[in-house]
Amino acid sequence: MGLTFDSLSAAWWPYVFIFLAGALATDIWRWIGLMAGSALREDSEALNWVRAVATALVAGVVGQLIAFPSGELAATPFALRVAAAALGWFAFLVAGKSVLVGVLTGEAVLLAGWIAAG
Repeated sequence: MGLTFDSLSAAWWPYVFIFLAGALATDIWRWIGLMAGSALREDSEALNWVRAVATALVAGVVGQLIAFPSGELAATPFALRVAAAALGWFAFLVAGKSVLVGVLTGEAVLLAGWIAAG
C-alpha cells in the first residue's frame, strides 16, 4: 500500500498529506538555495541577477493582479486597482521604503474604494 491521498480514512489525513507533499517538493530547493547563497558575496553578479529575477516575478504578479484579476478583485474597477497600487507605492517611498506601510496603504485604498462603490 503506497502513500496516497486516499491511504487513510481519518479526517486529518488529507491535511497531513498536503503538508508532506508540499514540504518534500519545496524544502529541498530551499536548502539548496541556502547552501548556494551562503557562498555568494553580497555584491556578486549572481546575487544581483537573482534579485533582479525575484523583483521581476513580483512585479509580474502585481501587474497581472491589476490588469487581469480574478475572483472578487475582478469586480473592482480598474481605476481603483491602479489607484490603490499607485498610492501604496507612494506611501512606500514616503515611509522610507517600508513594505508594510506600502502594502497596508494599498489595501486600505482598495478596501475603502470597494466599500464606497458597494
